[in-house]
Amino acid sequence: MPNRPGAAPGVAGRIDQGEKEDTLTEVILQMRDITKTFPGVTALKDVNLTVRRGEIHAICGENGAGKSTLMKVLSGVYPHGSYTGEIFFDGQPVQFSDIRHSERLGIVIIHQELALCPNLSIEENIFLGNERAPRGFIDWNRTHAEAAALLERVGLREHPATLASDIGVGKQQLVEIAKALSKQVRLLILDEPTAALNDEDSAHLLDLLRELREQGITCVIISHKLNEIEAIADSTTILRDGRTIETLDMKNDAITEDRIISGMVGRDLEHRFPEHEPTIGEEVLRIEDWTVHSPTQHGRVVVSGANLTLRRGEIVGLAGLMGAGRTELAMSVFGRSYGIGISGRIFKDGREIQLKTVGDAIKHGIAYATEDRKRYGLNLIDDIKRNVSAAALTKLATRGWIHENEEYRVANEFRTSMNIKAPNVSAITVKLSGGNQQKVVLSKWIFTDADVLILDEPTRGIDVGAKYEIYSIINQMADQGKAVLVISSELPELLGICDRIYAMSAGRITGQVTRAEATPERLMQFMTKVKEQ
Repeated sequence: MPNRPGAAPGVAGRIDQGEKEDTLTEVILQMRDITKTFPGVTALKDVNLTVRRGEIHAICGENGAGKSTLMKVLSGVYPHGSYTGEIFFDGQPVQFSDIRHSERLGIVIIHQELALCPNLSIEENIFLGNERAPRGFIDWNRTHAEAAALLERVGLREHPATLASDIGVGKQQLVEIAKALSKQVRLLILDEPTAALNDEDSAHLLDLLRELREQGITCVIISHKLNEIEAIADSTTILRDGRTIETLDMKNDAITEDRIISGMVGRDLEHRFPEHEPTIGEEVLRIEDWTVHSPTQHGRVVVSGANLTLRRGEIVGLAGLMGAGRTELAMSVFGRSYGIGISGRIFKDGREIQLKTVGDAIKHGIAYATEDRKRYGLNLIDDIKRNVSAAALTKLATRGWIHENEEYRVANEFRTSMNIKAPNVSAITVKLSGGNQQKVVLSKWIFTDADVLILDEPTRGIDVGAKYEIYSIINQMADQGKAVLVISSELPELLGICDRIYAMSAGRITGQVTRAEATPERLMQFMTKVKEQ
């Protein structure tokens, strides 16, 4: 029997007729006994995955479980021959040589790591490698019109000609999704698609996935947000330590977040957040009437008259929808690393201070862990040791010379105390899991002896087990008398770890609540205010 019409090169052989008929009617994808090894590491061991046509299939597992590796095998990032096992798509065995090969069959993957070109416009990024050029010349009118339609579809209001570098990480993720939708997609793979999105935009994306399902497009979604998986997935496959543990039918009422977690970690987690009894002391930081203007949009106020206080031993949350100004507030306070036309006053330990540079902020004991740790928080091609010491080299230097033995000792102490899973501090940071990379970021700032730590999305892209460890570290920092400000797009996270929570909307702080007063509904009311009441 010949290959089906339109099959890409590389479709080889057939499965038996009875199994093929079942596959063509119900199953779009089968991965059988997939094993993938790297030098010294077995990333996948005899993994099996079956995805039904037209469903949303979730893949769960802790960092390092093999989720992204499995999807890279499927999409051809890891080509046939670099792994063992079989892949069947639409009833036919396939052997993909690269990602373009899989895309020709309609398999499109959106990786967790954003792949946009910052110096190209949104529309150029959407059609990069897939240009609208029927006669060898780009049809810019068609490009612009199709890009605008795709942006509207994913809920992004930016002009298509806007540079990718001028939009935040959350909006860049939406551009990635628009880029995937521009192709003739039949199986859409999304690796942590909502990791950079707030609750409102995440809900929009989930609605979009439901629409795609209604249109017959099959979706595979990797996510650490179990509430989203519970809400949208038809089936969920759990991986642990590179092996398939089980596939759950999400229509079964007995499948809860706790049930999924139990499969992921191999044990029950009685509490998602560690117990913590705060000991709150005197005020350590006060921000008064803080106003910041956009450096790229003339005249636009991104933070307006913000007032905020932090006390020793206190964990304070900052909630807000995308565009509310949370990151802009934090970065502008941290040595004016964002914004122009900044006005207002900052008091540290009751005394007004001037923070004109990042160096000034560090000298005054203020640290900022960025939301984009891979781009701004770490030097990924360097080792753990140098990343830990990067923000406080003067503590390790005499007459301009770094004491390397002392640098090694300090980094190794953090590796042990923070439970960074690496063979030694000479391990290259890019090879660490997301949770371990975040621990390196926190180690770097703790080493500066900061007593005010601003943590921007500290658990983004991290699994539930690693999140618990990060929460425990945050509690330890508070117990040491440090003031911690946590910016998070996940309301359950803020409600679970914070002693007090501020909310922002349209650049203004619109309210604050204590732990006892805080509810998702009340915070959302503050987060959606047009102006402060």
